[in-house]
Amino acid sequence: MTNQEILQIALEQSAQDCGCEPGDFLSSENKVVLSRKNEKARAYLPLPLECDLVSYGNNIVAQVSPRMKETVEWYIGHYPAVHCFESPHILALNERLEPLGCKVCFMAEYFLPDLNALKEHSCPYELKLLYPEDFADCYTDAWGNALCESRKQLDTLAVGAFFHGRLIGLAGASADCETMYQIGVDVLPDYRRSGIASAITSRLAIEILKLGKVPFYCAAWSNIPSVRNAITCGFRPAWAELTARESGFVEERNR
Repeated sequence: MTNQEILQIALEQSAQDCGCEPGDFLSSENKVVLSRKNEKARAYLPLPLECDLVSYGNNIVAQVSPRMKETVEWYIGHYPAVHCFESPHILALNERLEPLGCKVCFMAEYFLPDLNALKEHSCPYELKLLYPEDFADCYTDAWGNALCESRKQLDTLAVGAFFHGRLIGLAGASADCETMYQIGVDVLPDYRRSGIASAITSRLAIEILKLGKVPFYCAAWSNIPSVRNAITCGFRPAWAELTARESGFVEERNR
């Protein structure tokens, strides 16, 4: 697998997620499509979506509900694509969404591995490759980023760091779609800043590639430790995504 092949696989998956063509993300023109269900989309996407914006850095591809089409067309046409994922312009979008019963909810940056930079890192602790039967008892708050209890059937592979037999760090791979596995990472507070995150993340990324799948990594751009871990391991920014959800959903999340 090459970097170009990795990017193409990601573009193809984003096209499945958004209901468009892979080349749409490379165009200089924005595109708005009506959101619809797709069994090949990432498993956790609650399609159809009211409003979801994706950019690989060239333009914005927006999937929307019919009632949101005019609002989103105005927004991505009114502001440069690079500024549509940040304030203060997001506030303008939110103002137009609220009368329609929606609010901006999720914003994140997604990373893909650069095969020229990806390498296995070491740490002073024992690392083990784990399978579902090995981490079946790990669905606790401590490992809530590495594993997802509501979608545990997708948790396929993990790498654990151990100290005297105790699990102190865990990177998990979720088979969110057919070709791409998402990496989530947790390290117990007392063991952070000791190289564990980069060791388990890089090892897991390499193991995912051995399976013929593309590892990808998601972080909020304000989560500096997580972004640093991605960069250290050889991941590079690939696309940004912004999703609006129903106001009741957002309010419940804020509780």
